[in-house]
Amino acid sequence: MTDPNHPNHRNHPNHWNDSNPPNPLRDANYPRDPRDSTDPRDSTDSTDPTDPTDPTDKVHPGDANHPIGPDHPDHLREPTPPTHPYYQELEFLTHREDPVRFTVRYGEDHRPPGRPGILARRATLGRGLPVLQYRLTTSEQGDPDAYGLLEREVEAAVALERRYGGARFGAVFARIVGFDLTAAEPFVLYRPPTGRPLSEWAGRLGVEDQERIAGQLTMAVRLLGEASLVHRAIAPDTVRWDGARVRLCEPYAAQRAGEAREPFGGAPWASPEQRAGRGAADPRDDLWSVAELAYYLLAGRPDRGEGPPADLADYRRLAALGQSGLFAARAADRPHPAELMRLLHVPDPLATGLGAADPLDRWRTEYDRQIARKRAATAPHRDPEETPPPFPRQGRPSLRDRIFGGGDTSRPVEPVAPPEPAPLPASRSRMCPHCLLPVEYDERLLVTIDAMGNRIRLDLSAERRPGHVADALRKAYHLCPHTADGDEQHELPVPYLTNGEPLSIALVGSSSVGKTHLLAAMLGEVELGGLEPYGLKCRPLNPEAHRTFVRERVQRLREGRQLGRTGQQTFARFADGLLVQAGGATPRPVVFFDLAGEDLAQDGEVGRFLMGVDAFLFVLDPLRALRLPGLDPVREQSGLRRRDLGDEAFTTVLNRIPRQAGGLVAAPAALAVNKSDLVRFEPVVERWLGRALPGRHDPAAVREESRDAYAFLAHHAGAAWLKPFDDCADCTLHFVAATGGQARGDRFPHGARPRRVLAPLLSLFALCGLLPGAEPMEGIVR
Repeated sequence: MTDPNHPNHRNHPNHWNDSNPPNPLRDANYPRDPRDSTDPRDSTDSTDPTDPTDPTDKVHPGDANHPIGPDHPDHLREPTPPTHPYYQELEFLTHREDPVRFTVRYGEDHRPPGRPGILARRATLGRGLPVLQYRLTTSEQGDPDAYGLLEREVEAAVALERRYGGARFGAVFARIVGFDLTAAEPFVLYRPPTGRPLSEWAGRLGVEDQERIAGQLTMAVRLLGEASLVHRAIAPDTVRWDGARVRLCEPYAAQRAGEAREPFGGAPWASPEQRAGRGAADPRDDLWSVAELAYYLLAGRPDRGEGPPADLADYRRLAALGQSGLFAARAADRPHPAELMRLLHVPDPLATGLGAADPLDRWRTEYDRQIARKRAATAPHRDPEETPPPFPRQGRPSLRDRIFGGGDTSRPVEPVAPPEPAPLPASRSRMCPHCLLPVEYDERLLVTIDAMGNRIRLDLSAERRPGHVADALRKAYHLCPHTADGDEQHELPVPYLTNGEPLSIALVGSSSVGKTHLLAAMLGEVELGGLEPYGLKCRPLNPEAHRTFVRERVQRLREGRQLGRTGQQTFARFADGLLVQAGGATPRPVVFFDLAGEDLAQDGEVGRFLMGVDAFLFVLDPLRALRLPGLDPVREQSGLRRRDLGDEAFTTVLNRIPRQAGGLVAAPAALAVNKSDLVRFEPVVERWLGRALPGRHDPAAVREESRDAYAFLAHHAGAAWLKPFDDCADCTLHFVAATGGQARGDRFPHGARPRRVLAPLLSLFALCGLLPGAEPMEGIVR
């Protein structure tokens, strides 16, 4: 081998030599990390992470062993040509989302166990800083779940690093260096681990070391639980010990506590509930793994993993753990991590109140104060200190009453049992959502619309087959008789007139905030049955119009294509409609209006329908609203600027909507912080955006999310962006992501991945009485 640039040449940096022998405990293709000691006697770090008084394992930007900040000396501030044919440049974000660039030299790929679709390799950054890279290969990106797992791992690793990375006890976790989830092959970087896997220590450790391992693992579970995470991958091959401290592997299997368990792991290390995927993930799932490891280290062999070991009584040191319920087959029967730490006499680092006060707490208190203000304004005769009962609630004024007057909105009504659904009359009077005038059902005004948009009169007088009549009416339209000279002719789907009380929902926001993408994502989730767990059945209001919307909007988005901007209109037409049925009740038409931001920001004739809209979904863009420097690069790329004065469309629409007594808007509203994936690593956003929607409507959870979102916006945006909450009697707030990522060109590189997009819709349904069993969140009276 004569080529000095070849990796096998003895002078190449990757070539083995006598002073740098291969480590038999790792893949032989990887260069040895001098900090990765294979013998506890080689360790120079005697830090005990369970002792809060020990020196910390802090990160110093200038420390050559911690290449995780833009101030690191090896960080390339300007592009430079690679200095070696085997070097490349690597750009990524740190856990603080600071962009950095390094020269990099890669080792060989290998497939890590338990991580399908992922390739791992050693890499050297700059002048010799070792990292481990895990990346999702191009060939595996056809599986959306594979990307989702890597995304979830990064979110967990960043959350742990931000929360504990600078603390003395943070050494028990794998330490993230950086990530890039938008790269052609998304990846995450970690510091190389130290020590040997516990599988190599079985039967070789003394009593004191075994107790320290059990204590540190319990502390790690305690820290994970405080971050609402369950690691789920604690086993002899994934936990390392260097003679002084344990270190867990990367959180590639982590789940959020409270989410439905996903089947993962094998006996005996994973609990029976986790292996079967039963119930909700619980931090005590990880305590099962700790118990099995404690038994394994003491007995020198694994247990069967179905409950307390048969010979547990033979090991006196485990007797107390057994009596505590640690080996119980059900998580609910095991002690909490803090209780187990007390049994093991391990100091709890969280019991001393470490950490700064949350700056959002003052705004959470302000949210409570504003809710009380609105409650008092809408119920002036009620004692403000009185807790509002869930019932009686006041009847909401009808659309006709809100426009033409009438309807006492200040007098509560007594609760009555819901009547049995009665057959609908042959004709109904409904308010046209476009011109805000009543429409009586008239068979002479029935039409169909052909492919060219022509209205063709529909005559069913000679049809004697009821089934054929019903099918024809399902697809037919009814002309509005109030079209004046010069106005655009318009029509209503016949089911809009022949079913229950309609519900119109308008999406409000300036251009490019993502209203169209959010509506397409919401209706895409509805198409996939997303409302069925809540007792709702959905059908198209008009089959042909719905098919067109699904084909041109929903399907394009699901294929990862960016949707075109909504064009300005001369007449407001709703984008799509559904027939939503709760249980055996009469189906209710639900129509969605999605107008261009320019139309909403102008006080013109096209927006006159807003006075009769039943509910509003205000869509907020973080790029315009939030004072977060991390968003500046995206603002530059998109050409958007931050605005201190709020959204023009919000102000224009709210100024146009009728008010009730107390000066508040009666129509229910939801404020959706769209594109929340841009700020998903902010702790309060990560708390909600990383959590799946529950399978039932939970008013307490809705209130907590609204409280957090209000505090987040008040702290990082300003009062003008909270105008919908301030002006509307009922307004919930939600973190959502319609696409889950930024588009490149006209495509989303890793597909569209909507998150929590049904949350605002479910909230509006609950406030409008369409969700079974739902009550108004705050007891606000209209």
